[in-house]
Amino acid sequence: MASGPSLVDLLRHPVRWRITQALIGRSMTTGELRDALPEIPSTSLYRQVGALAEAGVLEVVDERRVRGAVERTYALHTGAGDGDPADADGLRAMFTVFTAGLAADLDRYLERPDIDPARDGVSFRQAALLLTDDELRALAERLGEAIAPFLDNAPAPGRTRRVLSTLLIPDTRPDPAPPADASGKPPSGRPAS
Repeated sequence: MASGPSLVDLLRHPVRWRITQALIGRSMTTGELRDALPEIPSTSLYRQVGALAEAGVLEVVDERRVRGAVERTYALHTGAGDGDPADADGLRAMFTVFTAGLAADLDRYLERPDIDPARDGVSFRQAALLLTDDELRALAERLGEAIAPFLDNAPAPGRTRRVLSTLLIPDTRPDPAPPADASGKPPSGRPAS
């Protein structure tokens, strides 16, 4: 990413956050972004796309001439946040922006006249997992493998764009020692069959 504001600072701006969310998993021209984000004034949208591109968060993946002007197609630069410091204040700011973005996405969904969370696949899940660092890496790898076949799906009749957001935080509270069974062994954590 170009020198200048950190990714945290860039994405604290709500319009920049909306632009990056709109570009998850796809590329768009500024005109397509304008159509996807009609509530954002065009001048603000263009200015913020420029700021994100200049900072290296967006990359130009295509250019073509349209009526004498150059139309650029943008995509997220996947390595944009590499090297940003992961201090407590930066993580807190990114988390705040992340959760505010999720809340705004849910609000937009709830404004639709025909919501049906079950039909639309809206869900919230939370689970506590006891994992070693190696098990955590294996879990991340398996989740990536499960999602990978769907990442390149093209728009088609019957397909709805769905955003899968994940959050993983270590719980710093100590777990109580599991009670031993009659044999003196701790339970496996799985229900008896």
